[in-house]
Amino acid sequence: MAKTSESGAFVEKFILQPTSSSQQLPLSGLTFAVKDIFDVDGYVTGFGNPDWKRTHSAATLTAPAVLDVLEGGATCVGKTIMDEMAYCINGENIHYGTPTNPCAPDRVPGGSSSGSAVAVGAGLVDFSLGSDTGGSVRVPASYCGILGFRPSHDAISTSGVIPMAQSFDTVGWFARDPTVLNRVGRALLHLPNVNPVTPSQIFIPEDCFSLSSIPSARTTGVLIKSIEKLVGGSILKHVNLGDYVKEKVPSLHHFMAKGNDHAYNIPSLAALSSSMRLLQRCEFKKNHAEWLTTVNPNLGPRLSKRIWDAVRSPEENIGICRSVQTELRAALTDLLKDEGILVLPTVPGDPPKLQTDLASLEVFRARAFSLLPLPEYPDSVR
Repeated sequence: MAKTSESGAFVEKFILQPTSSSQQLPLSGLTFAVKDIFDVDGYVTGFGNPDWKRTHSAATLTAPAVLDVLEGGATCVGKTIMDEMAYCINGENIHYGTPTNPCAPDRVPGGSSSGSAVAVGAGLVDFSLGSDTGGSVRVPASYCGILGFRPSHDAISTSGVIPMAQSFDTVGWFARDPTVLNRVGRALLHLPNVNPVTPSQIFIPEDCFSLSSIPSARTTGVLIKSIEKLVGGSILKHVNLGDYVKEKVPSLHHFMAKGNDHAYNIPSLAALSSSMRLLQRCEFKKNHAEWLTTVNPNLGPRLSKRIWDAVRSPEENIGICRSVQTELRAALTDLLKDEGILVLPTVPGDPPKLQTDLASLEVFRARAFSLLPLPEYPDSVR
């Protein structure tokens, strides 16, 4: 199936008008798009795969997150392309086409909320909705040079959103303008207008930034100067996050023994990633194994093996994964207190080029997944 024009961001175009015509609503005059993982009344939710769309009926209700922004005065203009079954962070889709990264057309846009990020980055909409289970808002936002926000797990209803792994699935959103990002967030989170809170501490994990191929002068150097200018340097704290997590999350020792000690990652955070992905695979299997084995869908060659590996994976050590979650929440709560901020790079470098060979891609993924797991743990980062 061919993708539509306009940077290949959309899988389906339509218009949903705001539920009120009042010009006083916070999102009046704004347009948005939704990832094809959200239900919209009268449309089949495609989940990035034509066989899924073929074997499912049209939704009879619209996801609450979509209703929230419609009620806020925004107009929806369509659904966007995503990675098949939300199972990748690259943004490539063999069936519908790969949305064109507006910042780097020869590179991947990031996924799985690829079309949502591209629609915003290309100026086709003012904001868009996506979902983030393993980085699917944060990664495409970083690749496409826009703003992406993943709130705490369960802060926004995921009703009417096809589940990938419920312990991590989170509704997020994209915008080019920080003011728009703020307005959309208040609509989705049902927050009043309040004055911003000055953080008590800002932690910079030097070990995490050392994984980045971007020179420190362009990352931590800029960050430190900005913080010093805005609130002063006294609240800056430097931390070795890998050592902290290793000490405070003892259940990780089970995963530390799995060969995670590589030069391109941080062993304790790689172990955290292993724990997270084990739990994700288990939940994905419970959600979708029956459909996959019954339909035997046509899956892209880069995803097929990983998806079928998840379906065939044994359900073991899930209790240990839950212990890791509990310990990590406690550790980060103790570190950050009520008003602390932990600054993390989203990815370790520039987006990979389109059709990068799988071996090179795997090294990049390993580095990325040493950085991505922390915000994915429920209530660990607010």
